[in-house]
Amino acid sequence: MDWENLHIFALLARYGTLSAAGRAAGVEHATVSRRVANLEQELGLKLVDRRGRTISLTSDGERIAALAIRMETETLSAERIAAGGRSSISGEVVISAPPAYVAKVLGKQLTDLALAHPDLCVTVLGDTREVSLARREADIAIRLNRPVAGDLSIMKIDEIGFSFYAADGYVEKTAQEDWRFVGYDHGMDGAPQQGKLLEFAAGRPFGFRASSLDLQLHAVSAGAGIGLLPDFMGASAAGLVPVTGPKVPLKREVWLVVHPDIRQAPAIRATITALAG
Repeated sequence: MDWENLHIFALLARYGTLSAAGRAAGVEHATVSRRVANLEQELGLKLVDRRGRTISLTSDGERIAALAIRMETETLSAERIAAGGRSSISGEVVISAPPAYVAKVLGKQLTDLALAHPDLCVTVLGDTREVSLARREADIAIRLNRPVAGDLSIMKIDEIGFSFYAADGYVEKTAQEDWRFVGYDHGMDGAPQQGKLLEFAAGRPFGFRASSLDLQLHAVSAGAGIGLLPDFMGASAAGLVPVTGPKVPLKREVWLVVHPDIRQAPAIRATITALAG
């Protein structure tokens, strides 16, 4: 049996679609389909029902998937133990962090880390989603929400302040009832900073929405409306001024998260020291 076929099938069972499993494995969806078909042939079992774009597991498929996922979990545990046992600051360390924060706040520390250790490759995933450290989607994660589940080592490394900002002159030239706002897309309406912005807007319209903080900053600078931006971006941006809101807007804690199996590896320790600094 080809283990990679089983591994791909485990990803399909976890993510539910060929495209999502392909993204997780770093392959095309057609490769996922071919791997699953090969596994069915190897086992002599029908594992999935294919009905157009909809794929569901058969009863045999569900049992095989449960076994495959357990095998994947143990394989990943072995990889973490091996990574944790390495004795040199070398290899690759993958860090997942919010893109604006890593660009504006952590960039120098990470560049200095790479320069100090020529055998180390620092890979940064500018990502707003929560990656799985247990599945080794990253070695270290920087998060704005403190994890409440999972076997993880967690430390607070920073606190981000948020303030309301507008283009210089916008508030003076625009009546308060005509203020427009710049924020995240609707998928982020549950985020604390978006909630504060919606509260301040009080039903007044949004002129611009974007998932990217860089785009929000550009829109606010161009006069599209008032935004709630992290101070590490807004306070240093030319042409922006703070806007007095009804309350102190928001502070969010920044957490560094790592799996305990790899925390003591020299490369991981060096990276944590750089990030925590």
